[in-house]
Amino acid sequence: MTEILKVTGLCTHFFTRAGVVKAVDGVDISLNRGEVLGLVGESGSGKSITGFSIMNLIDAPGRMTGGRISFKGRDLSQLSETAWQDLRGNRIAMIFQDPMMTLNPVLRIDVQMIEAIQAHEKVSRTTARERARDTLGMVGIPAPDERLKAYPHQLSGGMRQRVAIAIAFLNKPDLIIADEPTTALDVTIQSQIIHEAQKLTRQTGTAMIWISHDLAVVAGIADQISVMYAGRIVEHGPTDYVIDNPRHPYTYGLLGSVPSANKRGARLFQIDGMAPNMLALPRGCAFGPRCDRAVDVCAAAPGMSQSCTQKFRCHNPVPEAVKVAK
Repeated sequence: MTEILKVTGLCTHFFTRAGVVKAVDGVDISLNRGEVLGLVGESGSGKSITGFSIMNLIDAPGRMTGGRISFKGRDLSQLSETAWQDLRGNRIAMIFQDPMMTLNPVLRIDVQMIEAIQAHEKVSRTTARERARDTLGMVGIPAPDERLKAYPHQLSGGMRQRVAIAIAFLNKPDLIIADEPTTALDVTIQSQIIHEAQKLTRQTGTAMIWISHDLAVVAGIADQISVMYAGRIVEHGPTDYVIDNPRHPYTYGLLGSVPSANKRGARLFQIDGMAPNMLALPRGCAFGPRCDRAVDVCAAAPGMSQSCTQKFRCHNPVPEAVKVAK
């Protein structure tokens, strides 16, 4: 398969008065054409910062301090700002959690979509408008000609998010980074948007990174899952293997706390404690203070181990025979 994205040892740190926050600390990602990678973890685990780092959208006091990002064999660290402007929204696109970060509230939908096309291609306004209309239809928006004439405030939240997804697909990018695009939507609309996004990746061959804190959502769309904790990927593998047989205690705890994965009337599993202070991470394994499988050796930072199905960063992993209760 054609490799679209390869991230090696990505580090993005924020230099604050209180100290250095290692928001992303040695992240590796590999993504092929048409694949969907689910990037999962609690708030503050570094998921969104990983996405913004790939897009080169990190503002001061943060900066990428190490690692390499290769897009279709091209080293992105060598790009000028002009080259980045040509790449963003064209070959690499992003869907934000809040569609109003994408949409200008004082411009009609057609104006915004036409501008997004003409910024990267020399096509007529009529051709650009036809493509915008067709793309709205692709994401399941009814009466797309009418929706093109609307302003963002005239659309529902779910409809605005579909427009944001359509804008991401406008120029048929090779990679889309979706940063929790369904978090603020109700379950029915979530399901519809996930279905449309999955269908579009299959039809267009676009690779996608789907960032979410919800493993249940990611399980429905991703081919592979990477679980993040305290700026690092602690488990990675094909979706079915990670969901059915998690090896890292953190992944096991996340899955155990999903209501649909428990028997009726059973008490939900709860991971003890809270996510660590990124300015004062514990020695050794960052998850150690919350882990019920912690042993003495966890005082040393674990490396990445590999089984025949998945990778995990743990000294004392969950045995392969142990399944999450359904």
